[in-house]
Amino acid sequence: MNINRILFAFPENAGIADLVASRSKIRIGSAEFGTFPDGESKLRIVSDLKGSEVHLICSLDRPDSKLLPLIFFCETARSLGAEKVHLIAPYLCYMRQDKVFREGEGISARIFADLISRYVDSLITVDPHLHRIADLSEIFRIPSKTLHSTALLADYIRERIDNPVLVGPDSESSQWVAEVARLCGSPFIVLEKNRKGDREVEISAPAVETLSGRTPVLIDDIVSSGRTLIETVKRLREAALPSPICLCVHGIFADDSYRDLLEAGVRSVVTSNTIGHPSNGIDVSRLITENLF
Repeated sequence: MNINRILFAFPENAGIADLVASRSKIRIGSAEFGTFPDGESKLRIVSDLKGSEVHLICSLDRPDSKLLPLIFFCETARSLGAEKVHLIAPYLCYMRQDKVFREGEGISARIFADLISRYVDSLITVDPHLHRIADLSEIFRIPSKTLHSTALLADYIRERIDNPVLVGPDSESSQWVAEVARLCGSPFIVLEKNRKGDREVEISAPAVETLSGRTPVLIDDIVSSGRTLIETVKRLREAALPSPICLCVHGIFADDSYRDLLEAGVRSVVTSNTIGHPSNGIDVSRLITENLF
C-alpha cells in the first residue's frame, strides 16, 4: 500500500527540507506562515491533505515563537484530512531543565514533552541535550527517534582536518567526544568547567604536551551563549597552541556569540544544518531521511 506522504517545513527550515525531499522523493507541500498586525500567528495550508501522512520539519531553537504556529499547523492539517503528523525537530528545545534545581521550578522537559505528544504522532530529533533523561521515551508519549551525528562529525574531521586532537570543554562532553575520537581515530582530552552562571564559566588549563604539534578541534553539542567555547579558546591560546577549530552540532548563537567566538581567535566555526546558519558545514539530511517514520 502506497502512503501519500507530504513534507512541510517552517520557512527557516526550507533548506534542509529541500535536501530531505530530494533524498526521500517525498513531495513538498505548500503552506503560508505569517502574523497578523497584532502579532498573532496565521497559517494556511494550500496542499490537499486528504488521506495523507504529513512530515513537518520545524527546528525548535528560539521555540516560544514557534510553538503556537506548530500546534496550529498540526490541528489544521488534521482538520484537512491528514491521517498522521510526524514532527522532525532537528534541534529539540527544553531538554536542559530535566529536574527541579531550585524550589518552585517545574520540570520543563516533561511539561514540554507532554504538550508536543498531544499534537503529533511521532518525533525525530538529532542529539538532544539529555542528561538525567536516558531516552526520549521516558517523557514523550509518542514514538520517537534520537539520531546521532557523531559519525558525521568524525567524517568531517577525518576528511578536512590535518593531525587533529579533539578537545571536550567539560565532563558532560566526555563520552560524546570520546566516541567521535574513536570513529575518526584521533586522540582527545577533556577539560573541566566551573559554571558560575548562565554566561560566566571557568575552564581548566589544558595539558600542553597532549596538544603539541596538533590542530585542536573543540567539540560540543550546542553553542548558545558561547561562553564555554570562548573560555576554552582563551585557555588554548594562553598555552601558545594553534588557533582551534570549533565543531558543534547545534549552532544557536544567542546575541553576538558567533562574532564573539570568531574574535576569540578560532580558525573556524562549523555547525550542522539542524539550525540554519552561515556556519553550517555538516549535513544531517541523509541521517533524517534514513530514519523517517
